[in-house]
Amino acid sequence: MTHDGAPERWDRRAPRRGRLHGLLALMVLIWAVNFVFAKLAVRDAPPLLVACLRTVLSGLFMIPVYRVARRRMQDPALRPFTARDLPRLAAVGVVGIVGNQFLFVLAISRTSVSHGAVVGATSPVLVLLGAMAVGAERLRWRRLLGMVASAAGVAVLQLGRAPGGQSSPVGDALMLCNAALFAGFSLLGGPLTAQVGTLALNAVAYWGGAVLALPLAAWGLLHLGPSHIGAAAWAGILYMSFAPSIVGYLIYSQALRYLPASRVASVTYLQPVLATLLAVALLGERPGLPYACGAAVILGGVWLVQRR
Repeated sequence: MTHDGAPERWDRRAPRRGRLHGLLALMVLIWAVNFVFAKLAVRDAPPLLVACLRTVLSGLFMIPVYRVARRRMQDPALRPFTARDLPRLAAVGVVGIVGNQFLFVLAISRTSVSHGAVVGATSPVLVLLGAMAVGAERLRWRRLLGMVASAAGVAVLQLGRAPGGQSSPVGDALMLCNAALFAGFSLLGGPLTAQVGTLALNAVAYWGGAVLALPLAAWGLLHLGPSHIGAAAWAGILYMSFAPSIVGYLIYSQALRYLPASRVASVTYLQPVLATLLAVALLGERPGLPYACGAAVILGGVWLVQRR
């Protein structure tokens, strides 16, 4: 984005608005379906092994994607990253992106899709808290009200949790930590992406994460045996490795170059709603009225925080 709010372009011809909005709808669908595939994967395989395999495969998929996308997403304001950039790129990317995805898999193994999707939507609130802590944002009454509402919504989710249900306080806490890690990445990764771009940062993150996760993934496969991982788990691992991690990211990056960030962010409110509907239809989840009330309060709070 430029300083005056106008979207940047990497070519002279912007895609038609209808096509761009269609891509945004596809992005939301990809990210919502990711919750269902993740749940299927951790039902049929150890969560840690699922997270490691996802990371390794994402690193492999990113090699050809980076070579193709780099040519299409050329921006004269960015410079190629060098060996001197690698330590910072790897540290911020591996912790913020790969660590975030590890926590996502571990969280979804301990809680329901409906709870996980809504708790994960609190990330903008946590970004604001971090920005306030470093003096980059000021606290205004509307934002304070939004933060209080989001916290109250999370409390409603916990108080209204059915005994013996698929959700758990531990799983919800892990998902909240996942959102916090992504919020930290959003704050720390800004200066890096302004220099070398988000594509380079994500590529180094996936490659570095793949190198770190490969020994654990190999040990897990040898210990458990590939034949003991069912088809549903492999389908979930493959989907998580490519669709949300790479395709969804590329759509998001392209949309930010042609549309205001606030408009792009607004469509992500549909993600937890769609994920919940998919979980009800495909996984048999029954969130109940307390969940609906808590989710409405959380999303309302996030809206207040993001509203300009």
